[in-house]
Amino acid sequence: MYPELKKLGVDVLSVSTDSKFSHKIWDETELEKMVEGGIPFPMLSDQGGQIGTLYGVYDEDSGTELRGRFIMDPDGVIQATEVLTPPVGRNTDELLRQVQAFQLVRESGWKEATPSGWTPGEPTLKPSPSMVGKVWEVWKP
Repeated sequence: MYPELKKLGVDVLSVSTDSKFSHKIWDETELEKMVEGGIPFPMLSDQGGQIGTLYGVYDEDSGTELRGRFIMDPDGVIQATEVLTPPVGRNTDELLRQVQAFQLVRESGWKEATPSGWTPGEPTLKPSPSMVGKVWEVWKP
């Protein structure tokens, strides 16, 4: 999904407790076989767990970090988080959908909201006192 995220103006970084040397070997021996040219975004090393601690994903006992995804707006404010244990993978389609939803809401000046399951092109909600008790008229999942 990296090309789609770049089209949306998204910067992507990955962070783990692995060393930069481990990242290089992993990219060269594994990732380049799955992604042509290897990973196109920076893989940062957080060997001391300082970044992971700030984001609440560092496990001090094991010295590792849980898999987390953090969507930040242009002001550096975290708008969404997803933290999963290692056996469960993330859904990049959902990441793309969430980024599009957050961008739409921000561009509307926070006057629109995206209902559950919203995808680009579908109707949005325009929260107001007059909408109380009438959301079902606009949003039909």
